[in-house]
Amino acid sequence: MSETTTQTYRVGVTDDDDVILHWAAITDTGHRRDNNQDAYLAEFPLFVVADGMGGHAGGEIASQSTIARLQEIVDGGTVATATIEKALELAVADIASHPDTTDEGTGTTLTGVFFDAAMDEPRWVSLNIGDSRVYLLRDERLVQVTTDHSVVQELISSGRLSPEEADGHPYSNVITRAVGASELTPPDYLGIEVLDGDRFVICSDGLTKELTDYGIQHFLREESDPAKAVDAMLAAALENGGRDNVTLIIVKVERTGGAVSADDAATAKINTIDESSSTPE
Repeated sequence: MSETTTQTYRVGVTDDDDVILHWAAITDTGHRRDNNQDAYLAEFPLFVVADGMGGHAGGEIASQSTIARLQEIVDGGTVATATIEKALELAVADIASHPDTTDEGTGTTLTGVFFDAAMDEPRWVSLNIGDSRVYLLRDERLVQVTTDHSVVQELISSGRLSPEEADGHPYSNVITRAVGASELTPPDYLGIEVLDGDRFVICSDGLTKELTDYGIQHFLREESDPAKAVDAMLAAALENGGRDNVTLIIVKVERTGGAVSADDAATAKINTIDESSSTPE
């Protein structure tokens, strides 16, 4: 029996077009950590994972403070790039003022997607700070939506390191952007069309340390139900070592009509801050 449950939410786009979202989330301390410094929020319209860092308690403080501030904007009914950044500014202040915050670079990654139905055509917006990741399975092809903010990724992008060499690199855990570690830098955003059959995987690096992209794709193909898929991926990550905290969310998309075709779909960077709400009327 699955340890988790799949949740469902229906969004009416037009009279003959609904988007039905199914999702499940899970987190585990892993085999080698004493505490879980990951946190997540999986509640329509926002699905995010935070992976904390900075001393024994610092990572928990950073990730939980960030998720708590994002929960507030979900509860308030307005999730947009502007409200997310305001929430992150408040989280940075919370982290800095917490009595248990250390000087060991306390901060957290943050990555995920939110559903934006404010315009005529709904869209997903991905957001990313750090090296947690968003993957998208579309037409049986898995792509990494986000780009890691890490020393290793910078070396790969500059051609000084191959992806194959990255796994064992001594700086593989060094990230270049985080929430709380320094002055806040806004997340990277990407707009993504809402297509029937899409599945997102949002995860901390505790998953990607233990599962290759091929492994993630394998479990998505084997298990169509998000709850069964997150359980299977977590079990595989723990079996492969469980060297870090493991957190993942899977979101599955159904669209009943009026969808953009995969051939016409394109993603686009979102460079400006907008006030659009992601919640439907």
